[in-house]
Amino acid sequence: MVDVFTEITIDCPRDRVATYAANPDHAPEWYVNIKSAEWQTPKPLRIGSKVAFKAQFLGKQLSYVYEIAQYVPGQMLKMKTADGPFPMETTYTWETIDGSSTRMTLRNKGNPAGFSMLFAPFMSLMMKRANNKDLKRIKHILES
Repeated sequence: MVDVFTEITIDCPRDRVATYAANPDHAPEWYVNIKSAEWQTPKPLRIGSKVAFKAQFLGKQLSYVYEIAQYVPGQMLKMKTADGPFPMETTYTWETIDGSSTRMTLRNKGNPAGFSMLFAPFMSLMMKRANNKDLKRIKHILES
């Protein structure tokens, strides 16, 4: 089991942070490992929307499709793999700290199968490192 939780404070209003982070078109800008995001269903984002991502992780090319499982604009977004190398769930939350700052959390949970199970502890460490970079990147983009 992989369960990685990261968080950051962004000096930017919650609505701006959530609107930016929840838009799959922005994912390649702030995710270190995501190379592309392609809508498979019509915009805008809603429960049931599907987006195909291409990523590079641990030297491997990964292709997977996320389906939006839950979405409360400005508060929470949960995506689950509809198709990919192993079942994964990504959840974002956004919370106003004061009038102009936002606490953003990023959680990845998954169950690697087969050979990948042996690498779950290593994967967790690498995902945590990547997620921290991603959150620092989105902070830099939104605070600039």
